[in-house]
Amino acid sequence: MDRLTEMEAFIKVVDSGGFTEAARRLGVSKSAISKHVSALEERLGARLLNRTTRRVSPTEIGLAYYDRAGRVLAEAEEADAMAAAMQGAPRGRLRVAAPLSFGRRHVANAVAEFLKTFPDVSVHMEMDDRFVDLVSEQFDLAIRIGRLADSSLIAKKLGEASMHFVASPEYLAEHGEPTTIDDLSSHVLLHYSNMSWGNFWRLTGPGGDERQIRAGGRLTANNGDALMAAAVAGLGIAMQPAFLCADEVRGGQLKEIMVDARPEPIGIYAVYPPGQYPAPKVRAFIDFMADRFGCAEPPWAM
Repeated sequence: MDRLTEMEAFIKVVDSGGFTEAARRLGVSKSAISKHVSALEERLGARLLNRTTRRVSPTEIGLAYYDRAGRVLAEAEEADAMAAAMQGAPRGRLRVAAPLSFGRRHVANAVAEFLKTFPDVSVHMEMDDRFVDLVSEQFDLAIRIGRLADSSLIAKKLGEASMHFVASPEYLAEHGEPTTIDDLSSHVLLHYSNMSWGNFWRLTGPGGDERQIRAGGRLTANNGDALMAAAVAGLGIAMQPAFLCADEVRGGQLKEIMVDARPEPIGIYAVYPPGQYPAPKVRAFIDFMADRFGCAEPPWAM
């Protein structure tokens, strides 16, 4: 007899408390369930169930075997789901959450190309700088940037973006150009408020020591485009990822400063709920975005 079939029969008997209900759940006869369990006990040389006229319960050995066998069956089911997902064509509706500025500047164009490549997939995308709850709000995945919080979500790195200190030529002409981290303390800093460590910029000094600079200046915002507008208008210095400031630096609206003190690059991730192997539409979207954003020269390369 098939070993997995024997395991499944035994587990269903324990879960349902008897042979009759186990047979009903599996859609087979009671005698078939009994034969599977008996064959399993004979093969193992151990009694797994205590049987009386009124009830069936696992023995001590049966309880231990039940735990291990359950994990084996779960792995087998996941392997089946993975194989089915890998050969299935991407199709269906995909719900995606993305940060507003990055979504508007880069994800939107990538989604348009994705839809051309996969005509059987439709995308519902919501762009918002808040962290959506993927499970309760029924999103298939979210694109997130920066340091990821500890969670049960599965994360796939799509790429990364360098970070830059930028200011307008007008601001620098009026206030001077800082050259060190300490110099920043005497300047107006435009701060992104969604950083998890509050109104500070965490920077690494020349000696590798971590520094904190208070950044509660004239403008604090939870959106990168708002900070970009303020920087272009000459209101202060912004610390921005390349995917937001590259065009403005190339166009001369902003100037990169303190090149030797750049912060560490930030990661760009796709996150999705744990559990089954991701559906073909999810896997195709993640692979497509990784190819686009993880290449040697992503769209925002400076």
